[in-house]
Amino acid sequence: MKLRRRPHLRTPALLLTAALALSGCGALSEGGADTGDGVQVVTAFYPLQYVAGRVAGDLADVTNLTQPGGEPHDLDIDPRATGQIVDADVVVHETGFQPAVDSSVEANATGEVVDAAEVVDLRSLEDEDTDEHGDEHGDDHGDEEHTADDGHGHSDLDPHFWQDPLRMADLGDAVAESLSAVDPDNAETYTANADDLRADLEALDASYSETLSGCERQTVVVSHDAFGYLTKYGLVMEPIAGLSPDAEPTPADLARLQDLITSDGITTVFAERLGTTKIADSLASDVGVATAVLDPIEGLSDETADQDYLSLMESNLAELAEANGCS
Repeated sequence: MKLRRRPHLRTPALLLTAALALSGCGALSEGGADTGDGVQVVTAFYPLQYVAGRVAGDLADVTNLTQPGGEPHDLDIDPRATGQIVDADVVVHETGFQPAVDSSVEANATGEVVDAAEVVDLRSLEDEDTDEHGDEHGDDHGDEEHTADDGHGHSDLDPHFWQDPLRMADLGDAVAESLSAVDPDNAETYTANADDLRADLEALDASYSETLSGCERQTVVVSHDAFGYLTKYGLVMEPIAGLSPDAEPTPADLARLQDLITSDGITTVFAERLGTTKIADSLASDVGVATAVLDPIEGLSDETADQDYLSLMESNLAELAEANGCS
């Protein structure tokens, strides 16, 4: 587990940068990082916010740089967000998922930095092994170089680790470690909160394993390649698009999926929130099957504002079980 430490003493140059970045923006409020005495945590997108919020509890203010309804891949860092990163005691992001965030964190973060790409074991996109978490990768991929792909800074590692509850638990432990470093008086509470989070996530993982162990079908057609971590439960994911939700499938891709849906008796094509459903709807219509929503849980929307990571994962499980005839 690797945590990048930053000195807490802010240099005059950094303070000047922050002041210039915030000029004309007014005071930060309503989700903005506070400049008070409390512990400030900034997260890059929703799954990271969920983990940080569970671990921090009432002991810290947790800010999400990606606003509800926003597409995290497309996030730009404005002066307000720059100021939030400068002021944060802890920043939680994932290298390679949001290049603009990566650049700003590298240039501006002065507190603890938790990089999810370094503290969880990211799955290789070429790895078809579906062994249990912790045994499926062998090598530590956290040190591999991230290269651009699909215009979103992806590499040959799958960034969508939050589809695996056990990897989310690993992130929780790392966040607890960093919060304990900046607020040692409350270290026991952070550790206890991370343990409670892990218990919930282990129960969720067990539910997925049990529910998906006896299905009539294993193949799942999804809008884009955001669900690869679910292969640990025996599923075979067939994305219409690649890692980027904006990618366009070729006619050959669509023809192959049409044949697959027919030959495998697939009943459902899954669209997703925070993106267009046009291609998924068209594919389903062409072969006469239903459409449903499988949420990639990259962010909340107006429709899911009253839900959280756990409830959305449970909803996804129910959809998968219905579509694949799981007993």
